Amino acid sequence: QVQLVESGGGLVQAGGSLRLSCAASGRTFSAYAMGWFRQAPGKERDFVAGINWSGDNTYYADSVKGRFTISRDNAKNTVYLQMGSLKPEYTAVYYCARRGSGPDYYSQQAYDSWGQGTQVTVSS
Repeated sequence: QVQLVESGGGLVQAGGSLRLSCAASGRTFSAYAMGWFRQAPGKERDFVAGINWSGDNTYYADSVKGRFTISRDNAKNTVYLQMGSLKPEYTAVYYCARRGSGPDYYSQQAYDSWGQGTQVTVSS
């Protein structure tokens, strides 16, 4: 079973930027698509961004298009989420996840392994 460890969260002012990282264990990282989700207090976990195995195709929630960029480095077994123009409503725990089989990127059910999450707090 793969282990996913997120890092890079913290407290940032509105309009600022953060880069999240997710390091994966194992030798099969490059074979899998990856995704980022977030869960704000009292809300459901929502899709943020996804990336295919090679990094050639990316997918974003409408709310973050143009603000966030997902990328990956298969040599480092790491996927990144560059977040810019942050808003207070982006405050949440951010999770990375490994996508299992199938074409879907947007549903939690499409992912079979999850990290523990990293807290992002955006102050106004």
